[in-house]
Amino acid sequence: MKLPSVSTPESQPRPPDRQARRRRQTRTRLLRAAAALFARRGVDNTRINEITDEADVGFGSFYNHFRSKEQIVEAVLADTLAAHGAAVAELSRGLQDPAEVVAVAHRHFVELARTDPGWASLLIRLDVSLDLARGALGPFADQDIAAGIAAGRFRVGDRRVAMLDTGGALLAVMREVVDGSAPHDAGHLHAEGVLRLLGLEDGDAAEVARRPMPVGPKAG
Repeated sequence: MKLPSVSTPESQPRPPDRQARRRRQTRTRLLRAAAALFARRGVDNTRINEITDEADVGFGSFYNHFRSKEQIVEAVLADTLAAHGAAVAELSRGLQDPAEVVAVAHRHFVELARTDPGWASLLIRLDVSLDLARGALGPFADQDIAAGIAAGRFRVGDRRVAMLDTGGALLAVMREVVDGSAPHDAGHLHAEGVLRLLGLEDGDAAEVARRPMPVGPKAG
């Protein structure tokens, strides 16, 4: 008779390490607390002990995850910007016109400033925001502009300068939205201006900027 095999401790899947889980949870709490405080008060007016108090963790725990306040600033923005960049890429999947892809991306971020002003405030209030935005979203933007040039839709003197120009304009418009100074159709107007900057004729830019936004995948 063949006996059933018995799993040895070595053959059984090892449960997630409890200490590793706690570290991940603590890091997440620190990031969420920092994001909330930075958005409300600004980076300069936020101290590390206030972040740990908001996260309800010990002060020393901060240095188990971050070397300095500057590093947690970068982590907060890098995480959220990367997630938003991936969301825009998914949103524009299947679009054939590179100009529409760029318009959708810019309209998405302008709308974020309206629907999530706390996050937008964090982005636009940080002195390092442009560098971080360029690092996290730059590859997406550069790829989109390159695709438009290859398709003959965009005409720019220098691709990198065009990326910086459009990114700087986006941050400025987001600031106006957060401040309540932007018109209700700021997303359309901004996308139209970006497309003009990239070389589209006026009528073409206006039409592309006002196409219906694609619907992203449903959660769940």
